[in-house]
Amino acid sequence: MTRIVSRFPKRVTKRDTVWIPMPDGVKLAATIWLPDDADEHPVPAVLEFIPYRRRDFTAAGDSLHHPWLAGHGYAAVRCDLRGNGDSEGLFDDEYSPQELDDGYHVLAWLAAQPWCTGATGMMGISWGGFNCLQVAALRPPSLKAVYSAASTDDRYADDIHFMGGCLLNDNLNWGTTMTTFAMRPPDPAVVGSDWRRIWLDRLDNAPNLVAKWLRHQRRDGQWKHGSVIENYDAIEAAVYMVGGWADGYTNAIFRVAAGLKAPFRGLVGPWTHAYPWKAKPGPEIDGLKDLVRWWDHWLKGIDSGMMDEPRLRCWMQEPVAPQTSYDHRPGRWVAADAWPDPVIAGKVFHLARNGLSTRPGRPETLVCASEVLAGITHGDWCPYGFDAEMPSDQREEDGRSLAFDSPALGRRMEILGAPVVDLELSCDTPQAQLYVRLCDVAPDGASTRVTYGVLNLSHRNGHETPEPLEPGAMTRVRVQLNDCGHVFAPGHRIRLAIETGSWPLVWPSPAPAAVSVVAASSALTLPVRPRRASDRKLPSLGRGATAPPLEVTTMKPYHRSRTMARDYVTGETRIVMVKDRGHIRIEETGTEYSGGGRETYVIRDGDPLSARARVDYAITLSRKPDWQTRVDTRFVLTATADRFLLSAHAEAHDGGERIWSKSWEDTIPRDGV
Repeated sequence: MTRIVSRFPKRVTKRDTVWIPMPDGVKLAATIWLPDDADEHPVPAVLEFIPYRRRDFTAAGDSLHHPWLAGHGYAAVRCDLRGNGDSEGLFDDEYSPQELDDGYHVLAWLAAQPWCTGATGMMGISWGGFNCLQVAALRPPSLKAVYSAASTDDRYADDIHFMGGCLLNDNLNWGTTMTTFAMRPPDPAVVGSDWRRIWLDRLDNAPNLVAKWLRHQRRDGQWKHGSVIENYDAIEAAVYMVGGWADGYTNAIFRVAAGLKAPFRGLVGPWTHAYPWKAKPGPEIDGLKDLVRWWDHWLKGIDSGMMDEPRLRCWMQEPVAPQTSYDHRPGRWVAADAWPDPVIAGKVFHLARNGLSTRPGRPETLVCASEVLAGITHGDWCPYGFDAEMPSDQREEDGRSLAFDSPALGRRMEILGAPVVDLELSCDTPQAQLYVRLCDVAPDGASTRVTYGVLNLSHRNGHETPEPLEPGAMTRVRVQLNDCGHVFAPGHRIRLAIETGSWPLVWPSPAPAAVSVVAASSALTLPVRPRRASDRKLPSLGRGATAPPLEVTTMKPYHRSRTMARDYVTGETRIVMVKDRGHIRIEETGTEYSGGGRETYVIRDGDPLSARARVDYAITLSRKPDWQTRVDTRFVLTATADRFLLSAHAEAHDGGERIWSKSWEDTIPRDGV
């Protein structure tokens, strides 16, 4: 149970709304929590800069950590992006040059305030984790350090749009969600009677993010912009990256740990997509104490001991039975002083008809030709800690796969890092996908997915210039699976499972494909880490604690569900995912908000061109007696062999009146996807 802490070293004052001017005259809206004596005793400032609305949608979450920072001697700043919340201007895209330029100037403004020492930091999770790395690469003079949670350094290879060169259906889901978010009105209690004109201006200029992103199916300038992997050396500020094994954003921590020259610390827990002081599955940690130690070192020059600790700390997960959600993952903390860690060695398992072997087998060819339902047990790409998000028992999925099992292990094996699968193969079509899973098979047969990877085979030599396969020709490919930290227990078996698709995780190739794998020249390499006595000496990360939560009334709780219906006459399978944000009232302002999305994925046996994805999203914002707004959107994606077909519709309502609507129809060529 998370502790609630209400007494801090400093008394806290909240300033709302503070307007921060940009060079072009646009003003951004911010909330600032300060020690009450900051005007007499200036403090460093820490910025969180995101589009999600500081006065309603993120208000409850913000209340847990920003007052905590202020109570420990920092100016904690929550600023909405241009064109979002109450901030002026128009929103154009995620991580746009305008956004990053604004972030640079917000930091400059903060550093110049009389209550600030001139030293600044930047923090955030997901969007805010991305842009604090991106802004750091611009080298703002005042920026000394960043805290980046659940983020990435590579917007093409490792974000919610594409994975392994395959189109993630999350591109549609998230694009619908963020397009809807960008259509929300400002609050009349802040901007006054002009709120409706501002809202209509936003609506008229709202971007169709799904179409914009879908037009960039390879690693081009759209994705290179804002990808700090392009030049780690641009970052001089110290970087602390935090993530969780159950999240979609973990791999970047290991890449940045290996490539960044600036001071770095990394932390990977068992968590989903959330800050570690409120994340599931447990254990939670005293993440805010850890955060203050980070800022104390870099913004105040206090020797907090933070930089005496290992470069990277990870939760080594013990085996568990498969479940679609977890409250807790057993394990222990392990650490590395450098990455790659020289104590980790690759253990090679060769593929053979009878399973995985430490010796090469006979030169035989095995065929993988998956049905369209391959991947249906996958779960969410980016879990948030709710029900029905994690992969179910993989036995059903394994039965659809080309699977290779090791013998039962005689001793414990621990892995840390990215497993790699090298395959020699041919294919009967120019375009195909691989979906590769590593599973832990318990003595009772239950199969728990440990990690996975996908690869568009036309991207086998890189993501910038797709190369179609020559049907029947042999080629070598490497599939790097997501980084993981896992223990295979004695008596358990290691299973490698290969399929030629993963619906609805990724959009299917245009035609069914059969991939022929040459077993003797194909292998799985696991990053095996020996147990180290030094792990037992790691300092404790404590128990979760936050500032007192904001007073809210929940009229309807968050709700997640995933259902599947199969028509055995037509061969059609329908998957419906409900992601309901509930209905909340913030007692401080009286603002109420509700909303959520419904994702529907349909496909028919033997026909990848029958794939259809639809996302419906709705958001309401209101305050009694006379402010009632709603935005509804619908995006539908289908495809032919050579084109994506995207249709969309959006409406905005003020009270009972529909005040705006718009429809889009886009035909976008398939670019090797």
